Order: sequence, then C-alpha cells, then structure tokens
Amino acid sequence: MIVELGHFALILAFMVAVVQAVVPLWGAHRRNAALMAMAGPAAVTQFLLVAFAFAVLTRAFVTSDFSLAVVTANSHTLKPMLYKVSGVWGNHEGSLLLWVLILALFGASAAWFGQNLPVALKARVIAVQGAIGVAFLAFSIFTSNPFLRLAVPPLDGEDLNPLLQDPGLAFHPPFLYLGYVGLSMAFSFAVAALIEGKVDAAWARWVRPWTLAAWVFLTIGIALGSWWAYYELGWGGFWFWDPVENASFMPWLLAAALLHSAIVVEKRESLKAWTILLAIMAFGFSLIGTFIVRSGVITSVHSFASDPQRGLFILGILAFFTGGALVLFAFRASAMQAKGLFGLVSRESALVVNNILLAVSALVVFIGTIWPLVAEMTSGRTISVGEPFFNAAFTPFFVALAVILPPGAMLAWKRGDIGRAMRSLGPVAVLAVAIGGLAFAMQTGRSGLGPIGAALGAWVVFGALWDLWQRTGRSGDRFGRLRRLPRADWGKAVAHAGLGVTIFACAAMNAWAIEDIRVARLGESYPLGSYEVTLRAVNEVEGPNYLSTMAELEVSRAGVPVAVLYPEKRVYPVQAMPTTEAAIDYGFLRDLYLVIGDPQQGGGWAVRGYIKPFANWIWAGSILMALGGALSLTDRRYRVAAGARKPAGVPAE
Repeated sequence: MIVELGHFALILAFMVAVVQAVVPLWGAHRRNAALMAMAGPAAVTQFLLVAFAFAVLTRAFVTSDFSLAVVTANSHTLKPMLYKVSGVWGNHEGSLLLWVLILALFGASAAWFGQNLPVALKARVIAVQGAIGVAFLAFSIFTSNPFLRLAVPPLDGEDLNPLLQDPGLAFHPPFLYLGYVGLSMAFSFAVAALIEGKVDAAWARWVRPWTLAAWVFLTIGIALGSWWAYYELGWGGFWFWDPVENASFMPWLLAAALLHSAIVVEKRESLKAWTILLAIMAFGFSLIGTFIVRSGVITSVHSFASDPQRGLFILGILAFFTGGALVLFAFRASAMQAKGLFGLVSRESALVVNNILLAVSALVVFIGTIWPLVAEMTSGRTISVGEPFFNAAFTPFFVALAVILPPGAMLAWKRGDIGRAMRSLGPVAVLAVAIGGLAFAMQTGRSGLGPIGAALGAWVVFGALWDLWQRTGRSGDRFGRLRRLPRADWGKAVAHAGLGVTIFACAAMNAWAIEDIRVARLGESYPLGSYEVTLRAVNEVEGPNYLSTMAELEVSRAGVPVAVLYPEKRVYPVQAMPTTEAAIDYGFLRDLYLVIGDPQQGGGWAVRGYIKPFANWIWAGSILMALGGALSLTDRRYRVAAGARKPAGVPAE
C-alpha cells in the first residue's frame, strides 16, 4: 500500500508542476497578484510530494522490498545498509527521481528565499522551474517509473553494481546532481529575464548566489568522482577524460564563466546578452550530460541506461528548453543593451578574456567528447579521442587562464593600469619562478611539466593571497583590515588559491609519478622508487557479499617499516563481477599505491605499484575551491541581495 501511495504522490506532483508552470506565468503576464501568488505554494507542494515519493522508494530499498522491479535489479539482502540506501540512486529510475527531488527543492528554495525578488520575476522564475519539473516528472512516470511492481517477487535481489558499492560513489551522485540541477535556477532566471526584457545589476545580484551554490556542489561532486576513480578502479589515475567525466566538467567550466560575467553585469551593466547566453548553455550542457549518461549513445563505466527511447525523450527535453530559450534569446537580445563602458585594460576586459578562455575550453572538451559519435554516424568509422588530444588541445587555454588570473584580479574597474598591476605582483612572480627553478633543479631526466606546473600553481596561489593583502592598504592595522574584509573577497582568494593548488598537483602527479609492474613471489622483496616492497602473504577472505583475494604487502624505507598494505581482488557472486581494491598509504607529499593482480603460471602474483606525488593536493585544491565558494555565499550582500530594490505590490486587475 505504501508503494502505491508513493506512486500516487509522484503523479500528483506532476499535476501540481503543471499548475506551477502555467498559472504564475499567466498571472505575471496579466499582472494578477493572486495568480502570481500561487507560485510559491505550488513549488513547496511539489517538493513535499516528490520528497514523500523518494522516501517511499528509500524505504523499499532499506527493507528489501523485492516486489519492486528496481529494488530487485539493484539490491540484495546481504548488502551493507549504506549501499542499500545509496542503491536508491545507483540506478536509472532512482537517480532520475533524485534529480526530480533536487529540481523541486530548488524551486521551493526560490519560494522560501526569494522575498527580495520583484513579484513578477519571482513568479516567472518559479514557473520556469515548474515547466522543467513537468518534463522530468513525465520522463520518470511514463518511461522510468521507479514504482513498477513484479507479479512474482523473487526471494532475493540481483545486487547493485559492485563498482558502485563504495562510499565515494554513495555521496558522489547527490552532490553532482545538486550542481547539475542547481544550474536550472540560473536558466530560470535567464528565461524570466528574457520574457520581461530586462537584465540589470539587480538581476545579476540575484542570479549569482544560485549559480555559485550550483558551482560549489558541482565542484564537490566532480572531486568525489575523481577520488573514487583514483582509489577504486585500480589504475592509479584521477581523470581519464571519460565522456561522462567530461559531461560534468563542461557545465563546471561554463558555470565558472557565468559567475565571472555576472560580476560585470552587476558592476558595469555590460555583457548582458553574453551572461544570459551562458546561463542557458550551462544548464543546456547539464542536460547534454544527462543525455550521455542515460541514452546509451556513448559507452562508459558511469552510464545508467542504454535505452534509445529514453535517450530520445531526454533529447526532446534538451531541444525544447535549450532550443526554446535560444529562440527567445534571439528575439530579445537586441533589447539588452550595455550601459557601462570600460577601457581595453580594465578588470572588465580581464573578465571578458577569462570568459573566452573558459568557454573555448568547454568547447574543446565538447568536441573531443562528441567527435567519436559524429565520426561513427557520418563515416561508420570507430575512433577514439583520448588523453593525448585533450592534453594538447585543452591545456594551453587553461594555462593562459592561470597566467592572467592574478593581474586581472588586481586591475581597477573601468580603466586599469597593467604596468602597475604587474609591478605590484613582482614579488609573486619572483617567488613563482624560484619555485619552478627549484623543482627543475631537483628533478633529473624529466620533462618540463613539473617545474612549469609548480611555477604556475605558485603564481596563482600567491597571486590570490597577495591581492587579498593589497586590499588592506599600505599602512595602519593591516591585519585588522584583513579580518574585516568582505567574505566574498576571502572566498575569491581561497577559490583562486584552490585552483592554483590543483594545477600544481595535477602537473606534479603526471610528471613525477613512478610506476612498477612485476611478478612478485611470496617472501620476495623488490624496489619501488626509494621504498622496498615485500609480498608477505596472499589469503582468501570472505566479505558480507563478496569473496576476496587479499595480499599482505610490507613497505619499508632504508630498513625502517613504513606501512603494511592489503590490496584485494574481489568477486561479487550474485553478479559474478570482479573488482580491484587498491591499497593506498596516504601521505602529505606522496601516496604509495599497490594493486594485486592474478596468479601467474610460473608462480607468484602480478603486482602493480605506484608512487603518486602530491596526489592528495588535487582534492585539497578542490576542497579549497568549494570552500571559497561557500565563504562567498555567506557574504551578507548575497544573503539579502543588497542593492536590490524592494518590490512593490502589484495590484490585481
């Protein structure tokens, strides 16, 4: 009975979403306050209904209710409780319901926290959110119903994909969806502004917190996915340029560009059309990511479904919302004239260059991701676009972005002095070159990637900190002024420093990693860099829902024990699927990474070992970027939308 109530709640949410999409929009057009006032209650009601449906599905997974097809296909009675819960979104139907839940949550949040919005704009924003909700609720109900019953329930389930039975993958999708779906708010604000024909500084002030929140969640989600790939897949890498990885990276790049362009709209009332276009494309690329994951057009370890009919439904959603918004943009773009003027050398110009580099970077990733599909459709050839292409085509744009970041942030608004900014950054430039030179002197027989990455990372990190220090003036209580700086200034500095840390760590890990693959016998020792590894034992271990071959590897350095690591090869009997569980000794400056392979015919076991320098700095940089965004969100100017005119009441006709 409870399952039927959840199904009914989902259908009722669809009906409420239709009301939310139509009535407030009509009310805004007619200037009818009563109709516009229905937006908030409808959004909250839709959220509560979808939340109830999601709670019912979660209960079904927790209690192993195998009368539901989705529970049977993705759960098992022996599965640990954490993975029973994460199994709710570890499949197509449940993950889509999570998407709809987060979409409804953002719509309700606009109702809860949008008190400073003009009444008509608020009604239109919530109505557009409702329209997106209608599309995805219809997708869930008519093609991907999570509440389908089985006529004859089995005694046990088929278990969740073993690769997804991991803490990193338990939390990765919710954060990623909060970022993906959060960009729908920027899209809704953009469409609402196009309908009104008005984009001004107040609009930019309202849209930035929503975009920033989505960018923060997307940063966390991408970092969790990268960390999972690093320790779970057993190949020692953190980024493979997989199509689904790229599908999350493209909206991240465009959201970063949108954040910076919205600053120009807010400060100078320029770049209005470009900012609207970025808001449309950022959410459009989120929908493209959804299409890639769920259509089956591209094969990936991350894919949820391979049903062409579902792919066509998502393609229709993408065409309707992105295409419709672009058509509306074409009609309204001429009305969004720039008011503020600025010089060729100014902070506005630096932000324009920043936007161009981020947008072109996203375009490069998109071309590399979609080109194999285009080639197969047009010529019938199967080609692969991998890491060499992306490294060669993407890296130069991001290096250029890192180079201009510190001086661009220090230029004055409207008309700046690049010479003065560079003179101010002189100590930072000397320090960055010195760090790069030190890295070059310490390495032997290697490429310039490591020293260049070290210099570039230092340039960005210390440039951000120097910019913060320069804001305190040249005399007096500078530390006191530093504490009193707006949190948005602190957030910008921390986020930029996080980007610098990540740039350095990625370069260092690619340039200085050590890899060793060999056959090791019991009791045998072998060198791994400056360490010595000894295979002590290999045992068969039984887990809660898997069988494991576990090795015991002792690591020492100059005769001093460092760690004992236990890499595994697991087999999940229900799905008959093997997985690799790497053993990692995490360190501040390096990771020791060991993987056990198959037994060899002549005796011994295949063992792969890596030394990964500065690996954890990659995710530390991501955490700093997310922390910087969160700090900016706590700035009072974001919370109260300072500078926004208090909306006046709209009389009903």
